[in-house]
Amino acid sequence: MATPFASPEPANHTRWCFPDSEDGILAALEAGTTHLWANTILFETHPLQSSERVQEYQDQVNVVGQPPCLVQLYDDKDYVNNLLRRTGGYTMPKAWTITEESSLDLKTLPYPVVAKPVRGRGSFGVKVCHSQAGLRDHLKDLFADSPTVMLEEYLAGEEATITVMPPSNENTDYWSLPIVTRFNHADGIAPYNGVVAVTSNSRVISQQEYDHDPAYSAAARECEAVARLLRLTAPIRVDIRRREDKVGSLFVLFDVNMKPVSAIG
Repeated sequence: MATPFASPEPANHTRWCFPDSEDGILAALEAGTTHLWANTILFETHPLQSSERVQEYQDQVNVVGQPPCLVQLYDDKDYVNNLLRRTGGYTMPKAWTITEESSLDLKTLPYPVVAKPVRGRGSFGVKVCHSQAGLRDHLKDLFADSPTVMLEEYLAGEEATITVMPPSNENTDYWSLPIVTRFNHADGIAPYNGVVAVTSNSRVISQQEYDHDPAYSAAARECEAVARLLRLTAPIRVDIRRREDKVGSLFVLFDVNMKPVSAIG
């Protein structure tokens, strides 16, 4: 494995990873790297996509990750959710997309509702709003950074996350890693993993739990179908949650993440 420093310190991650920039990527390639893991936020103008200097190495390097142009498109949660609804066959939450000029009558919403930016990472900007007044206050903060906001019905049941792997020589179709269930939510939302480590609020469900509740396998099949529809080339994570907090209640797919951090297995 190539590293920026010959003897990196275990406790200093910046000495293990090359910078996420054109110069950083080129330094890794010049060090003899044959595989790059794009464990970072990707977009259509990212150097992996746009740099002519990096493209000179395209015949001698493999990249583990989604194509940056696809990430730019699929990081729009409203676009992906609408695509899944149009396709059909997916268990989706009730949802509304609004802008500051929207004519949606907020008092008609089925409170509590979850408000979040259409593009975001982790739980940033995600909040359960219990009233019209609370929603209006949160929308002011969201619109300061995001021109479009998503509103979704609040799902009160168990939350889980499923990492879906792409096809390989060993598996010819998309397949799921063991399902991870989440707990110890903060105000109804799973806390950002940069604040609370996933090992403190997540665990892999047991085989007995999986076999006893068919809702787990049904959710896994739906998540695999999402990856298949989007024709993804690297692992993704799909967040799911039950409407009711009881065994057998179906899981609803509420967030498709191109970067599968915080999914333990």
